[in-house]
Amino acid sequence: MSIDEQQLIKQKSYSEAIRYMENAREALKKAGKEDQYYKDHKYVRTACGTAYNGMLIALDAYLLLKGIKKTKGRKSIEYYCEQVGNIDKKMLRQVNSAYELLHLNGYYDGTLNAHIVKAGFEDAYGIIDRIKPEQT
Repeated sequence: MSIDEQQLIKQKSYSEAIRYMENAREALKKAGKEDQYYKDHKYVRTACGTAYNGMLIALDAYLLLKGIKKTKGRKSIEYYCEQVGNIDKKMLRQVNSAYELLHLNGYYDGTLNAHIVKAGFEDAYGIIDRIKPEQT
């Protein structure tokens, strides 16, 4: 894969992942916040699910840039953990953390704790930043 092709993948995937994260932030605003807790489960779930999907877009691009082609069909978190674990153990910790905080606690359980949601967003942004294109 040429450097130009890599840059194109980074630009497209990064902008798409960031778009998801911006949409997630908008959903969180709708949830309302009182002290360190959100008020509405529905919007927190929407925000966490959207942020998690943005992270998956970045992971797909990251793996593609590392020479790992997409498999057909739906990929599981185990797939991502296995592939990332073979490349970068620090990033694997971020993936596991984002999965737990955003997907399990945020999306499935609908946590209202703002600290948990914030930590999940930070992990997602950390993963997304791995595919940030170089400025030309």
